[in-house]
Amino acid sequence: MSNEGIKVLAQNKKARHDYFIEETYEAGIALTGTEIKSIRKGRVNLRDGFARIRNGEAWLYNVHISEYEQGNRYNHDPLRTRKLLLHRSEINKLLGQTKMEGYSLIPLRLYLKRGFCKVEIGLAKGKKKYDKRESIKQRDAQREMQRALRARNR
Repeated sequence: MSNEGIKVLAQNKKARHDYFIEETYEAGIALTGTEIKSIRKGRVNLRDGFARIRNGEAWLYNVHISEYEQGNRYNHDPLRTRKLLLHRSEINKLLGQTKMEGYSLIPLRLYLKRGFCKVEIGLAKGKKKYDKRESIKQRDAQREMQRALRARNR
């Protein structure tokens, strides 16, 4: 995916620490007017979010989009369930893969692409504690190698 015309508004950094991300999908979101205005201001939190396939449709749960300050009585519920816009073939594929033990759908980042709000969801398998420690060890080793290379090139 090219990054031209993409403005990232929120990222779920903890997801890559807690899960192995096997595949990613780009999905649109069905939003109300006050939700998109709040998202454009960057008032969104993906940390506890997840997605499910229900009745042949994809839904996004627990994504907190703060209420819009200038919104009046038409303001939205911050934690409401939002519909994800995916192709039928993608939904069927995700349904089969999430039925397997240990797999779930996690929102990785929320961004604007050509004026439309999109969410990148990942097919994720949970990490065990020793997997997380191994990831930290690899990341630290990678940093140390980069430092050594920079010091050598000076």
